[in-house]
Amino acid sequence: MDYLATIQQPIMQELEDFGNYFKQQFTSNVELLNRALSYVGESAGKLMRPTLVLLVAKSLGKVDERTFAAATAMELLHSASLLHDDVIDESDKRRGRPSLNSKFNNNIAVLTGDYLFSQALNSTAKTGDIRIIEQLAKLGKELSSGEVLQVELEQEGTYSEENYFKVIYNKTASLFVCSSLCAVYSVGGKDEYAPAFENFGKCVGICFQIKDDIFDYFNNDIGKPTGSDMREGKITLPALYVLNNSENEALVPIKKKLSSGVNLDEKEIETLIDIAKNEGGVEYANQCIERYRSEAIESLPKDISPELRDALIAYIDYTISRSK
Repeated sequence: MDYLATIQQPIMQELEDFGNYFKQQFTSNVELLNRALSYVGESAGKLMRPTLVLLVAKSLGKVDERTFAAATAMELLHSASLLHDDVIDESDKRRGRPSLNSKFNNNIAVLTGDYLFSQALNSTAKTGDIRIIEQLAKLGKELSSGEVLQVELEQEGTYSEENYFKVIYNKTASLFVCSSLCAVYSVGGKDEYAPAFENFGKCVGICFQIKDDIFDYFNNDIGKPTGSDMREGKITLPALYVLNNSENEALVPIKKKLSSGVNLDEKEIETLIDIAKNEGGVEYANQCIERYRSEAIESLPKDISPELRDALIAYIDYTISRSK
């Protein structure tokens, strides 16, 4: 099935109009900043979250500049957070190309992120809706707290499914929740739909992150080598499952090292990846994806148009079937 075609068909004109609107945000009258912004804009990706905003908004009403402004604010905040993350993580790649901090330097990357954050605030003001402004402020707090929580848990050597889901909600699912709620608010008068789409966004975001984590066990098609999460001290769902459920003796020294807050060496990472793949860790993660997919679809209001409902289902199916 061509998921992208199903997703895009009901919002073809809106996607084109939004693309033109969004490009305008990556400009400045300072030449160096303008070059940095242009570089970020060129690697904007598939704009998955703005697409969700457009789908949800159109399922409830007429998409207009308020919707574009809300989608822009959310995506600019996301872009700003990625620039800052790359500096913190000392990453030299972003979506398979040199990160902004490696292309320019850390100072320019941080300041460009600050500029995009300010652009995001400006976009929320254009909506004239305090609920959208509040959602963006909440999103900023959740993204930051998720990063700090992850660092705290790594330092403490605290690894559990409960904490894993707290982190991925703040770092990833919150973006999809914000997208869904801002979409509802941008078309006005549809507040009764907010809880349904909020849950849909949460489930989509969780599926998105679990799928992303699974990639780390198999390939480097998304610009990072196998096991890179573990090299950074991140223990994701497939590994968590076997750490908590497997009796494989090879895990004993690994558990001891992790509980001390010490990162694993290359051999230990290879061992943990192999056990996660061979003893049900990846299978369990895929089962979690299917459970959240079902919950997402069940959340969709029954009275939206069949075309938009199909597009939203295709949206989550694209999220979990993607290969990178």
